[in-house]
Amino acid sequence: MNDILLITSANGIATLTLNRPAQFNALSNELLDALSTQLDAIAQNSAIKAVVIAANGKAFCAGHDLKQMRQSAEKADHHQLFTKCSAMMQKITALPQPVIGKVQGMATAAGCQLVATCDMAITSSDATFAVSGIRVGLFCSTPAVALSRNVSRKRAMEMLMTGEFIDADTAERYGLVNSVVEPDKLDQAIDDMVAKIIRHPRQIISLGKEMFYKQLDQGLTEAYAGAAATISGNMMLDETIEGIDAFIEKREPNWVD
Repeated sequence: MNDILLITSANGIATLTLNRPAQFNALSNELLDALSTQLDAIAQNSAIKAVVIAANGKAFCAGHDLKQMRQSAEKADHHQLFTKCSAMMQKITALPQPVIGKVQGMATAAGCQLVATCDMAITSSDATFAVSGIRVGLFCSTPAVALSRNVSRKRAMEMLMTGEFIDADTAERYGLVNSVVEPDKLDQAIDDMVAKIIRHPRQIISLGKEMFYKQLDQGLTEAYAGAAATISGNMMLDETIEGIDAFIEKREPNWVD
């Protein structure tokens, strides 16, 4: 087990916990590598139905490790780091399983990007969010990719241009997170969300996640054509046939997984 990333798995749920609390869980090269490795493993593990990304300490994630970044003055080194981080974020999107962010404390810069990249996110009421690189003269270009795919264009630009923090309720209103709960209710809220998801067939969840992200990058006509092909294939699956028959027969579906 890598101490900077704690991994637990139970009842079909994998939890990846960022564990650099003294550094506010900043995304060092080593932490990015650990996350990437675990995401690759989870993608191949059909026993895992959902993933929770959590963090230890007062912060969810403070973004990139600026002290580590300043150890190099080479553009190539910085490009490699941001490319690595972008690849890890894309692995979350490509993962067959849904990923839920469990957010407490602050989520800034690439930490805010991580929240935006998760398929869903639940936050404690004391959490704060920002893409604050502009405050040190660094525009949050890569976090902007995920942020602008979650919140409206003008909200994203306001956050990126000002670097100001928003509170949890504002993050929910902007669409950055799904819901806000009191800190002592966060564990239960995550459990409830995961339970609502994994009661459905794993194959259908995976199929739906892939279709959802694919159609976002397509024009309307192409999106509908792809969705029609996906749902037609979906109709042929044993899980779907069982689900529809159970609905007609007014009984609970008997799904294998």
